[in-house]
Amino acid sequence: QNMSDAMAILHKLQTGLDVNVKFTGVRVFEYTPECIVFDLLDIPLYHGWLVDPQVADIVKAVGNCSYNQLVEKIISCKQSDNSELVSEGFVAEQFLNNTATQLTYHGLCELTSAVQEGELCVFFRNNHFSTMTKYKGQLYLLVTDQGFLTEEKVVWESLHNVDGDGNFCDSEFHLRPPSDPETVYRGQQDQIDQDYLMALSLQQEQQNQEINWEQIPEGISDLELAKKLQEEEDRRASQYYQEQEQAAAQVQ
Repeated sequence: QNMSDAMAILHKLQTGLDVNVKFTGVRVFEYTPECIVFDLLDIPLYHGWLVDPQVADIVKAVGNCSYNQLVEKIISCKQSDNSELVSEGFVAEQFLNNTATQLTYHGLCELTSAVQEGELCVFFRNNHFSTMTKYKGQLYLLVTDQGFLTEEKVVWESLHNVDGDGNFCDSEFHLRPPSDPETVYRGQQDQIDQDYLMALSLQQEQQNQEINWEQIPEGISDLELAKKLQEEEDRRASQYYQEQEQAAAQVQ
């Protein structure tokens, strides 16, 4: 059954997998079918979006919630007449706002401790998956932004703070600053712009596509409805990528 579930979601790799972090541990995710792929291939999956256990009010507000559950809790607390719940919801919302980079220093410390020397794994942050390894006690992420296409010597970027300004290294982990930082910056901006345009395109397509609500069975659960909408979104995303590939092939 696990193999069947994994095969059923492999096509989503071209558009993105749905993983839902929990804020209590670097290996703690809500178990979704997408996680089965990592389990079957024995690929460790990490994140660094953790609550600092020393901050009691945030620990209480976030609890054992996953990201999706926490968002629902915040909405629920805001609508409550209980002042304590309203306050808790505010604390949780502030936590999400203050850690919008999806990496905390406590999470970074836990990551550095948890990842084994020389381990090859996947790091999830900001809805992106990165290849990560550990060399001489330091975490490194594989450089994949298109701005580095012409930088043959730049292979890894160190992960040593939450701001994202790591040091670039070659394949032997020797410091190797980009030859033209301005070119790299423009390339990174192009990558961000492409991600943004892709998101806008999918959103616009979703808005333009009218859903025939009359054909949806009466009494359908929220979960079933969400699955139907997600399936439609996956189909449109896949179609978008196919069109992009066809256009690129014609240009070539």
